Amino acid sequence: MTDQTLSPAEERKRADSSRRMITWLLVFAIVMFFAGLTSAYIVSMSGGYWTRIAMPQPFIWSTVLVLAGSVTVHLALVSARRGRTGLIAPLLLATLGLGIAFGVSQFKGWSRLVEIGITPSPNKLLGIGGTYGVDFSVTKDGKALVPHEGHWYKADDTAFQLQLDQEVAEQKDRTGPYFYALTAAHAAHVLFGLLSLLVMLGMALGKRYSAERHVGLWAGAVYWHFLAGLWVFLFLFLKYVH
Repeated sequence: MTDQTLSPAEERKRADSSRRMITWLLVFAIVMFFAGLTSAYIVSMSGGYWTRIAMPQPFIWSTVLVLAGSVTVHLALVSARRGRTGLIAPLLLATLGLGIAFGVSQFKGWSRLVEIGITPSPNKLLGIGGTYGVDFSVTKDGKALVPHEGHWYKADDTAFQLQLDQEVAEQKDRTGPYFYALTAAHAAHVLFGLLSLLVMLGMALGKRYSAERHVGLWAGAVYWHFLAGLWVFLFLFLKYVH
């Protein structure tokens, strides 16, 4: 048996294929992780008391920022493919700035939730502030509760005959911990994405990317596109599903 020696071009092609495969496996692993979290969320809201949280305005800006970052990193990849290497670093720098702004908007959104009493640890339902029906609302077995003259009633109890005050007083917010877990987990992956952007920016400044060799930039772009899509999914999930 004789050893077959690969040419430099073949070795590079094999290394690029391995890098692409690792990237897709990473994406798949993250998808499964968030699938587990969202499934647990849906199961938890199937019965009993549940808090419906209005999406704070900063999270809307987060959506705009992460999508804008997806555009700039894609333009950086297109520039590399076309041999316009001088544009890669500025576009990656723009993506980095948008990613940092995304993180800032996330903290502002969390701060707004804390202000109204939606905290990472379960808080008493009666400890939630803000405006009922605007910032949050409460349901029991999928049906909204209606506050009336200092008491709580089901929405279909139009005659206000059965007060639920004692039950409500004993309940804790179960939505908040899931909300923080999902958004914080995504933020942690964004942090990894920002570190990857710093590495890619250093590579771009060092003229390491070309039309023929840019698999690292491709991997970073795919990861950032995935983060953008994942955030849009989480945003819609948290806004409408719960």
